[in-house]
Amino acid sequence: MSVITNIEDLRVLAQKRVPRMFYDYADSGSWTEGTYRANESDFQSIKFRQRVAVNMENRSTATRMIGQDVAMPVAIAPTGLTGMQHADGEILAARAARKFGIPFTLSTMSICSIEDVAKGTDNHPFWFQLYVMKDRGFIERLIDRAKAAGCSALVLTLDLQILGQRHKDLKNGLSAPPKLTIPNLINMATKPRWCMGMLGTQRRQFGNIVGHVSGVENMGSLAEWTAKQFDPALNWGDVEWIKKRWGGKLILKGIQDVEDARLAVQSGADALIVSNHGGRQLDGAESSIRALPAIVDAVGREIEVHMDGGVRSGQDVLKAVALGARGTYIGRAFLYGLGAMGEEGVSKALQIIHKELDLSMAFCGHTRIGTVDTGILLPGSYPTAHG
Repeated sequence: MSVITNIEDLRVLAQKRVPRMFYDYADSGSWTEGTYRANESDFQSIKFRQRVAVNMENRSTATRMIGQDVAMPVAIAPTGLTGMQHADGEILAARAARKFGIPFTLSTMSICSIEDVAKGTDNHPFWFQLYVMKDRGFIERLIDRAKAAGCSALVLTLDLQILGQRHKDLKNGLSAPPKLTIPNLINMATKPRWCMGMLGTQRRQFGNIVGHVSGVENMGSLAEWTAKQFDPALNWGDVEWIKKRWGGKLILKGIQDVEDARLAVQSGADALIVSNHGGRQLDGAESSIRALPAIVDAVGREIEVHMDGGVRSGQDVLKAVALGARGTYIGRAFLYGLGAMGEEGVSKALQIIHKELDLSMAFCGHTRIGTVDTGILLPGSYPTAHG
């Protein structure tokens, strides 16, 4: 294996090692994938101001996200089917995050259950992401299970009341576990490491759902249940209800509009995440980094503003922080590491991002992440609150 120096190296390796349907699930967007690509490309147009002859000793990227100490302003984003990128993937990623000192967020649609991850990380606190289903009894039980597992924040996703169309998933016949069709069997035969890992675990279905919902005991009944359960009627009244039921730190994910950001403040949430679901929902929506400044300008003094979408390097993290984000989230970047090398790959992804963040911050004349602002960016190269 060649030396891995950046996230792209991990992506290439993951593509070789992960079955096509699961790699494509992680590495795709909806419809034309225009927003998915813009999330990355809009970071590239933002340029730094390089400074020299500044004392660069004693640097620190440490900060806080919703009152929690973090080694850098980065959290692992909630991603569905993580345990299909690599056997027991959620547990491995949570362990890597814990060792590095950043938050890990478990998806409702994870393969490993809330209880699996708690046990696999010696009950170290992690964050839990909630999708609102029509079955409110199930949602109540899910929130209670997250409480019982010691989860320290609830991340409520607001932009998946209905599912965006992702062409690759439809063409690949995405399912967990994968359907044993001839094309799938042929593809999996070329991924021996993945197959061996999957043979060594019992976790191959949606662990937070199977066995926890009446009548959902296998893949067929699960698919039927989930297709009917995402709730298109979700509204701000439900957010209030969930906040009250949860009672702890609440983060609202999927905010792209200033008006929605103001409603998020009124809901009493502790933080919001500027996010377009990684370009997987409304294709043609604005990139997260372009949407960020207006939202920070409107509500950044009243609520903690985070962002995700397109973060593939420490330089991207630094640019987001300069534009007012108090935290960022990585989804695909850690999934590439996981698919490539398991827990070691997630740790490698975090090390890469941290080193890029640390060095770039220094080149811009700062030794503390908390002092970074738009002064490190070249005027005219970055989006502003007014366009």
